[in-house]
Amino acid sequence: MGKWRLIYLNEYDGYWNMAIDEAMLMLRSQGKIPNTLRFFVFRPSAVTIGYFQSAEEEVNLDFCRKHEIEVVRRITGGGAVFHDENGEITYSIVVSEADAPRDILKSYELYCRGIVYALEELGLKAEFKPINDVVVNGKKVSGSAQTRRRRVVLQHGTFMYNTDIGTLAVALKIVPEKLKDKGARSLEERVTTASKALGRPVGRDEALRALIKGFKRALNVEFEEAELTREELELAEKLVRDKYSRDEWNFMV
Repeated sequence: MGKWRLIYLNEYDGYWNMAIDEAMLMLRSQGKIPNTLRFFVFRPSAVTIGYFQSAEEEVNLDFCRKHEIEVVRRITGGGAVFHDENGEITYSIVVSEADAPRDILKSYELYCRGIVYALEELGLKAEFKPINDVVVNGKKVSGSAQTRRRRVVLQHGTFMYNTDIGTLAVALKIVPEKLKDKGARSLEERVTTASKALGRPVGRDEALRALIKGFKRALNVEFEEAELTREELELAEKLVRDKYSRDEWNFMV
């Protein structure tokens, strides 16, 4: 059983959250920080899009501007995600490739198991759905994305404990054909939250406690609580300024 750094619960805007994840990846590659699990909230609410996506095609930009929902591009792939500041916790894992499964699918399964076990802590039966989802009663409650750079794995993903599905449905451009591919006729048939599945409200503190227990069990590690280092914050600030806050990055203009 090894030791990982645990950082919780950061609250940053979308630009900062994505910059921090990349800064952690860069500094882990230099051996300046240990393997790390970070929990964070997007404040204000935000939409992140996958590295290869078009914001115009995936996001209702007029709605997001009107409701001050930021849109930011990730360095990971995958689809567009709505991060509800009042109903979702995001996790990120930064780990040396030497300490991670070499097989990408197996690594997804390992890290998503933290979400599966967290949901079990709440009293729900969940399962990993390849490639990168966790489902309850066949409905998606968490999605993750991963990249491998500089001999480091970065994986981050969602935990929808009480996400506003109605806002999610409007903020993203949901293509009916994609729902049909998943065997669903509507977003409500495809996506759920821990609160909906349990039939009672789940609060942020309860969700966070479950997540910490879930990931400790999945990773079989001891956590040492810590804060982001000054070097991480300084590098993230530079990444926000030069990359994540710029239309050239987020909209590829």
